[in-house]
Amino acid sequence: MDLLERLRTTGALMEGHFLLRSGLHSRQFLQCALLLQHARLASEVCGILAERVRDLSFPTVLSTALGGIPVGQELARHLDRRHIYTEKAGDRLVLQRFTITPGEALLVAEDVVTTGGAVREVMQAARHAGGRIIAVACLVDRSPKPVDFGVPLFSLLRLPIEVFPPDRLPEDLQSIPAVRP
Repeated sequence: MDLLERLRTTGALMEGHFLLRSGLHSRQFLQCALLLQHARLASEVCGILAERVRDLSFPTVLSTALGGIPVGQELARHLDRRHIYTEKAGDRLVLQRFTITPGEALLVAEDVVTTGGAVREVMQAARHAGGRIIAVACLVDRSPKPVDFGVPLFSLLRLPIEVFPPDRLPEDLQSIPAVRP
């Protein structure tokens, strides 16, 4: 299966001028929800990712809100594990509905990693609750340079997409209004 082709055909890989959650700008944006809305395709893609983490020992998949939730649910289903997720509380991701036992091993699930900010927030919330992160799994690692989470990162596709701070936009992006997807 060619994930990049699936991202294109489902409209999940977009071209233009985008303002990212991190405050950075980009010519491309990944909206994995457009791929994950197709249940059979979501199952297929996440099943491949599940095989990459199958040998790790953890009882629980912990997802970032919001994009990581379908990924985490499918990973947990393929691996027959528990799935929990974080939620937005103000501008932070927190655990509200679920508990983690002290020392519980967790796999963090995300759809797309760019700067790693959301994953780090989830890791912090999990550690605060007593959890132990053993790895991160995502569909696409689009970070400009690999992100170090202090644990292994498993991804189906490494697609470094160039990002720019607002004060250093290239000329072609300066003439296009930024869209916040």
